[in-house]
Amino acid sequence: MATIKPFKGLRPPKKLVEQVESRPYDVLDSEEARAEAGDNEMSFYHIIKPEIDFPVGTSEYDSCVYEKAAENFKTFQEKGWLKQDAQEMYYIYAQTIGDSPLGGLQGLSGKTQYGLVVAAAVKDYMNGVIKKHELTRRDKEEDRMKHVRVNDANLEPVFFAYPDNVVLDELVNRIAATEPEYDFVAPIDGFRHQLWLVNNPVDIRTITETFTTIPYLYIADGHHRSAAAALVGAEKAKQNPTHQGNEEYNYFMAVCFPASQLTILDYNRVVKDLNGMTDEEFLNKLSDKFIVSAKGSEPYRPAKLHEFSLYLSGIWYSLSLKEGFANEDDPIGSLDVSISSRLILDELLGIKDLRSDKRIDFVGGLRGLDELQRRVDSGEMKMALALYPVSMKQIMNIADSGNIMPPKATWFEPKLRSGLVVHKLS
Repeated sequence: MATIKPFKGLRPPKKLVEQVESRPYDVLDSEEARAEAGDNEMSFYHIIKPEIDFPVGTSEYDSCVYEKAAENFKTFQEKGWLKQDAQEMYYIYAQTIGDSPLGGLQGLSGKTQYGLVVAAAVKDYMNGVIKKHELTRRDKEEDRMKHVRVNDANLEPVFFAYPDNVVLDELVNRIAATEPEYDFVAPIDGFRHQLWLVNNPVDIRTITETFTTIPYLYIADGHHRSAAAALVGAEKAKQNPTHQGNEEYNYFMAVCFPASQLTILDYNRVVKDLNGMTDEEFLNKLSDKFIVSAKGSEPYRPAKLHEFSLYLSGIWYSLSLKEGFANEDDPIGSLDVSISSRLILDELLGIKDLRSDKRIDFVGGLRGLDELQRRVDSGEMKMALALYPVSMKQIMNIADSGNIMPPKATWFEPKLRSGLVVHKLS
């Protein structure tokens, strides 16, 4: 059963939140962060992307960059840009999809998801109560571990899902009907972000006790941050000769959303060549295992599981998997990302390793099908393959079975904003 606790969040004053908040560290590069921060000394990028305070070209992994993060974090607190709450509490964080110009979110405008910002237990990560569905890379773990160590804080939350719960839904809906502490629209994507404080002792107790009835939490996004936060917590426990188990470092910050509210977008593929085949030869080979139907020049989106969209030489095609080529009892093999990798990318195009093959690239569904078409029409790529999105139920089933998702399988949107709440470890 899940163990969580409230905590004394470190937050921007209400009037400063829009100057402080930022996108998460891993969705943009150093130069994009430098441009977005501009001359705003309060931008959270100075803490989570501190290389922007150095000359262009400075490695984000340089020791001086980590030290600068800690220096800036201290400055933010000294200047009152981040202030610690006087009491332990939970927070409700809502994200509403706006009228985004990005094609992958068509039809989702106005959809809101409500998450609880909590301190999750390191022991739950270590013993599998917090379940993962992706492999992590040690170099990325170490980078985030250095960042947590030097700041002695979880500066950005991880993104969890939990099975829907009526008690939590009712509590969240009641509090979300009141005036929020923060309420702003992010400038880049047009998404609305709201935050409420849950500081009533009865509500706090209800949340804590209800989570003890939830058997598992699932990492939706932020596998490296989860691993880093948990590993640093375990390090601190080992290094403390008077360790009791209730210290703040035994917990790390997460935003937990009901699984049914989450939006998972397609994660699509573009390929440079047809492995020596002509268009006709490629389509003929596809027809051995797929029903191939031409759909014309307008973008065509897959409508169901085991249907794919192919864009080739100005034409969109529907590829519907024929009977007998998917083992529905195999939680990994039955995924569309696995089917397309096995039957199209590997068998026909000779792409064996999605992580390393230079002939393939990936386009998050947020960019829409127009981006796939643009990259093919430009001549950069020969073909594009659009997939039906993975469901949260599939992700949870895979995590429950102890399996790992194939690479580049999920794209969660909206992303969590950083700088709204920070969790100090001591």
